[in-house]
Amino acid sequence: MIIISEDVWSEDFAALGTRFPIVHEPDLWSRREDLKHLLSDAHALVVRNRTQVDRELIASSPKLKVIARAGVGLDNIDVKAADESGVVVAAALGINAVAVAELTLGLALALSRAIVNRDSSTRAGEWNRSAGSEISGKTWGLLGFGATGRATAKLLSGFTDSILAYDPFAKTIDGVTLTSLDEVLKKSDVLSIHLPATPETIGLLDANKLALMKNSAILVNVGRGEVINESDLESALRNQTIAGAALDVRNQEPPKDKRFTDLENVILTPHIAGITKESQAAINRVLVNEIECALTGQPQRYAVGSVKQAKP
Repeated sequence: MIIISEDVWSEDFAALGTRFPIVHEPDLWSRREDLKHLLSDAHALVVRNRTQVDRELIASSPKLKVIARAGVGLDNIDVKAADESGVVVAAALGINAVAVAELTLGLALALSRAIVNRDSSTRAGEWNRSAGSEISGKTWGLLGFGATGRATAKLLSGFTDSILAYDPFAKTIDGVTLTSLDEVLKKSDVLSIHLPATPETIGLLDANKLALMKNSAILVNVGRGEVINESDLESALRNQTIAGAALDVRNQEPPKDKRFTDLENVILTPHIAGITKESQAAINRVLVNEIECALTGQPQRYAVGSVKQAKP
């Protein structure tokens, strides 16, 4: 049996359902006891980022062969516990990189030209033609240079040849200068964040780091909300320490407070960077194939843990 505990579905999953029984309940992530009960007899679990697949949940799933993550972040999955239980964790890493890169660029353009504000004011009957800023020829900084950071750098080739990146694990790539975190912050006119939430990155951008940025700089976060201290960012925006921010990810999702909502120099989107029709179709194809491999004893191509083939 295959359990899908969140809003993940496509024709590929429908076709898979003709060969294996599927329970698809998009709100199952919020009903933990029901989920545990179903997992007692399940061989595969499909999640996005809301289902907390911790050690307890994995331990209550004796028949589980594979956890398929629709997306790239693994914050909600205890990969170590899965490894210890012989469960494959499969994630379509890099599949949605172009989607994330396109939104990153789109948000930067929208922020620099105040497109959202101009749309709202024009609808209200105003005709505000005050000047925005260009990003062409400016210095773009990338925090994190994995798949989405590299895809963003590729899109930027038509805008600028001054691209900096900070990533302790990245390898050099033509057209991008790898340097320190502080140098990226000091020199960037546009800063985009592509970092995961790890013990090393949580709270990385606090008041001290934000103070290093140009007061004309804008920030775009498509990585993880926890990387930024939101209280410090709000102060920096209100005090014009930096010029603006576009936030696709937040510390808490969905946020329960109204932080940033009254600021005209902020654009807020609901964690949609990686979600396009094209990327979701591609991710679902990968996940369906990974599940089939796990259930038929074939090696996994997109396993992210130490277990590369499902247990018999």
